[in-house]
Amino acid sequence: MLFKKKKKNEEKWIKCPSCGETTYIDELQRNFWVCKCGYYFRISAKNRINITVDPDSFKEFDANIKTKDPLNFVDLKPYKDRINEALEKTSNKEAVICGSCTIKDKPCVIVVMDFSFLGGSMGYATGEKIVRAIEKAIKHNLPLVIISSSGGARMQEGILSLMQMERTSFALTKLAEKGLPYISVLTDPTTGGVSASFAMLGDIIIAEPKALIGFAGPRVIEQTIGHALPEGFQRSEFLLEKGFIDIICERKDLPDTIAKFLEFFYNGR
Repeated sequence: MLFKKKKKNEEKWIKCPSCGETTYIDELQRNFWVCKCGYYFRISAKNRINITVDPDSFKEFDANIKTKDPLNFVDLKPYKDRINEALEKTSNKEAVICGSCTIKDKPCVIVVMDFSFLGGSMGYATGEKIVRAIEKAIKHNLPLVIISSSGGARMQEGILSLMQMERTSFALTKLAEKGLPYISVLTDPTTGGVSASFAMLGDIIIAEPKALIGFAGPRVIEQTIGHALPEGFQRSEFLLEKGFIDIICERKDLPDTIAKFLEFFYNGR
């Protein structure tokens, strides 16, 4: 299963927010959505799957699980309206896509978060899909790969959202008890309740260059402690230096890197 790369009415050019250069969309796609200046564009879950897994190997499951409005939440607008806008914007029913695939011929279960859907926030349905993906990995004796991109827990679902931190973490303990490897890939941004739960529990933690990774944002931390933060704080390179992640990997090299770890930890058993 491959997702369509673009719609007919999409713009053909895009401006880099870092260097300001305008690049042809097709050229950017060929370069894995990385600008010549090295800026990493945030990409949808569907694009991420297209550039990571082997062609025609992805088989989605639990696609019909979708967000509801358990608290009838309203802030500036009803939560239901926000959900509908996210559905229309992304054509996804949730902030995560799950399925089985091969990466460089190595089988696995893959979970990919989509920041375009309500900031990749984790609500009840998000957690449910991730837990089911972990359970499928256990059932079929497969390694697990999760690619995170999230602003954290979804406030519109209150405690039900926060409970997903515990649910996903507990499910991963069952995966570990079976001796199955879990590779966590952190992209920009990976923050809040996602970074405080399953994203940082990988046997191997990989990050893309310059990705923002942390719990609270730098501005909130500075206001709380009353001090300026070190340069590059909460970026991949800083976390690698401090031992919070294992490796920084360029996007184009991610499939090969994941496959090497899958072979090392799993070796097709």
